[in-house]
Amino acid sequence: MKVLLIKDVKGLGKAGEVKEVKDGYGQNFLVGKGLAKVATNEVLKKHASSERKKAENEAQEIADLKVLAEKLDKTKVTISKKLGNTGHLFGAVTKDEIATALKEQHGLEIDKKHINHKEAIKSTGSHDLDFKLGHGMHGTIHLEVIGE
Repeated sequence: MKVLLIKDVKGLGKAGEVKEVKDGYGQNFLVGKGLAKVATNEVLKKHASSERKKAENEAQEIADLKVLAEKLDKTKVTISKKLGNTGHLFGAVTKDEIATALKEQHGLEIDKKHINHKEAIKSTGSHDLDFKLGHGMHGTIHLEVIGE
């Protein structure tokens, strides 16, 4: 009996593979537990179609991310914060503030979780920030912190 694996099955194969198994194992265990479907022509065509759609969606997503990365590379964001007597900022510039300023100043809505900056920004001046966009794509913005 041929089955199309829906989920990974240890010792048998990964999801999306077509395997030849014994009738009882295929019908009672794999199909019965929802780990596989009987590999008919209709099931195989549906699977191939869904794989094509997934690939097309992923290609479109990567193209959109490339455009976004190019926009980010050209973007300059300005944030003004209060200064203390010593000329240093009160607190630090947060990722949330950066994301909000990016949306207000340029209309780009990016989740603050995508900002890849390890150290806190506690000084005025210019800072380059890296954004992880997914699929191995990165974008960089130029942040200008101005004291009030």
